[in-house]
Amino acid sequence: MGFLPLALFAAESAPTPVGQQLFTSSGTFTVPWGVKSVCVVAVGGGANGGASTGAGGGALVYGNDIPVTPGATLSVVVGDAGGDSYFIDSGSLQAGGGTTSDGGTYSGTYATGGGNGGSSGTNLYGGPRAGGGAGGYSGDGGYGAPWAATGDVGEDGTGGAGGGGGAQNTNTIGGAGGGGVGLLGEGASGAGGTQNQGGRGGSGGANGQDVSDLNGGDGGLYGGGGGSAANDGDFSNQGLGAQGAVRIIWGEGRAFPSTNTGDL
Repeated sequence: MGFLPLALFAAESAPTPVGQQLFTSSGTFTVPWGVKSVCVVAVGGGANGGASTGAGGGALVYGNDIPVTPGATLSVVVGDAGGDSYFIDSGSLQAGGGTTSDGGTYSGTYATGGGNGGSSGTNLYGGPRAGGGAGGYSGDGGYGAPWAATGDVGEDGTGGAGGGGGAQNTNTIGGAGGGGVGLLGEGASGAGGTQNQGGRGGSGGANGQDVSDLNGGDGGLYGGGGGSAANDGDFSNQGLGAQGAVRIIWGEGRAFPSTNTGDL
C-alpha cells in the first residue's frame, strides 16, 4: 500500500484559504494555490445620459462555486460607461452595460442569479428623463422617472438594486442619476429618487447625483445610469453613467447573494 508524501498530504487536507479581490478596471486574476472554486459578482457600467434621454443602469450577475485551477490566470473585464463586465469570458458570467434608455441584462453559463438594470422612463413630450438604477442580487434596478408637469418619482429598486432617479417639473433642469449597487452581498434596495433627487443606492451602493441646473446627474457607483441634459437645445452636459466592477471571493462557506460575502 502506497502513502502520500507528507507535504502532498498536508496540501490535500489543508482548508481552502479565505480571500477576495476587487477589480475596478480590467485585468487578470491569478487563482491562489489551494483554491479550486470561486464565487464572483459583476456589475455592468451604467450608460451616459442622452439628449433628453436618461440612460439605463448596468446589470448585476453572480455565480457560485465556479471551478478554477490553482495558479491559472483568468480574464476579468470591467465595463466603463455602458460597457459589459465579465469573468473568464462573455459566455461564462456577464453583466451587461446599460444603453441609452434601456437597462443592461445578465447572462452566462455560471450565472446563479442577479438582476437587470433599470431603464429610463418613457416620455411622450420629449422632456428630460432620469437615469435607471443598477441591477440587484435578486431583482431589477428601478426605472428613471420621465419629465412630468408635477415632477415624478423614480421607481424603487428590488432585490438589493439601485433606485431610479427622480424627474423634474421643468424642462430647464436635467434628469437625476440612477442609484448604484454594492458588491459585498445583497442588502436593502435603493428607493427611487423624489423630484430632482438621484436614485438611492442599493446594497451599500452610492446614490445617484441630484440635479438643480442644466446638467444631468451622474449615476452612482456601481452601475447607475446617467440622467439627461435639460431640454434647452444644448445637450452637451448629460449625466455620466457609473462604471462597473467585478469582485471575486473564495473560502469555505461563502456564497452570494449574502452568505459570508463581506470583507473577510
